[in-house]
Amino acid sequence: MIIEGNKAPEFDETNQDGEVVSLKSLKGKKVVVYFYPKDNTPGCTIEAKSFRDHNKELKDRGVVVLGVSPDKQKSHRNFCNKYELNFDLLVDETHELAQMYGVWGEKKMYGKVYMGIIRSTFIIDEDGVVMKAYYNIKADGHGEEVVAWLSENA
Repeated sequence: MIIEGNKAPEFDETNQDGEVVSLKSLKGKKVVVYFYPKDNTPGCTIEAKSFRDHNKELKDRGVVVLGVSPDKQKSHRNFCNKYELNFDLLVDETHELAQMYGVWGEKKMYGKVYMGIIRSTFIIDEDGVVMKAYYNIKADGHGEEVVAWLSENA
């Protein structure tokens, strides 16, 4: 697990448009990195739309939002287009980024145990330090929760 106050793991990942996004390139900005299980599923769509709807407010505060899931680039592109997402989605097909952030783990659904993304969000400051770590979050209202926390703490 990521500990608040520690440096966030560095990454260079491809977004929905095939461009590489790195944490290092975002130095000087706050970054919200949220991990979600799968494009176009009900909870993940609710969460993405919540960040979309609050992205202008976050941008005005100098905050960059990045979503991460194991989906392929084409899936991310379609998801962005379908829901008019106004932030980058990063491709993590190998789960390497999820593992670095401690959010790839055992899950249970309908009595079945499998490995997957544990829905989590990290708020990273301008110097690459984790300010806030959310684990096992609920998708509904999470964008508002992040905005509220940043309003009080940043």
